[in-house]
Amino acid sequence: MKGHGTMWVILPAHQEEARLAGTLGALAAQQDRDFTLLVVDNASTDRTGAIARDFAGRAPFPVEVLDEPAKGVGCAVDTGFRHAIDRGATLLARTDADCLPRPGWTAAARAALTDRGTPAEPRMVCGRIVARHDEHGPLGRTGFALLVRLAALFGRFRPAHARRNGYLAPYRMHAGNNMAITAGLYLAAGGMPRRPSPTDRLFLNRVRRQTDRIVHCRAMVVENSTRRLGAYGIRGTARWYLDRGSGGRGDDPR
Repeated sequence: MKGHGTMWVILPAHQEEARLAGTLGALAAQQDRDFTLLVVDNASTDRTGAIARDFAGRAPFPVEVLDEPAKGVGCAVDTGFRHAIDRGATLLARTDADCLPRPGWTAAARAALTDRGTPAEPRMVCGRIVARHDEHGPLGRTGFALLVRLAALFGRFRPAHARRNGYLAPYRMHAGNNMAITAGLYLAAGGMPRRPSPTDRLFLNRVRRQTDRIVHCRAMVVENSTRRLGAYGIRGTARWYLDRGSGGRGDDPR
């Protein structure tokens, strides 16, 4: 590898044939393409796996496609991360198959995970999420931004997240679709909870018990799908972000 540290990008995907090609194209357009992409096909019954395998034949970086039959984003992510670590990954980044990482995403993740070219242990990086421009208009994107801020405030002031409960770092908003972590810290934290979404807050708190080296990187930007807004509405989406379920609106559309 010509970069510092062996980087893998983990991409869990369930029933994403309509959006996966866009995500793969965004990864192919990265300024830093010195990574291996692992697509984890999570019990899809559509063409998700086929699209990923077709992309592997023409991608500008190595691509592996792994099947995870246990449905749940936590299962897919944990299986993918552990597979990458077993294959020698020292730096791990994750996004989702309905997201669009901006061109500097992998470069920013690598820079944030290293100290002057040497992999930093332990460290976790939380990136910045903004709404995709092709799913909702300005009103929907504004609503999404407000919901993200609400979730961040809720997490920061939630009593269960206070540092007096044994956490080494203050609570910081963590979106699973835009994060990076060193391999050693991932294993030390016990990995992603193997369950359906939401898993991000649980994983962040596992990491907070291991280290205070959790940083926010504004240069690490992912355009996030807003389709949950269409499925749940503002109130239902807020309930979901606050860990209150979907309010009877059905399964998570992602």
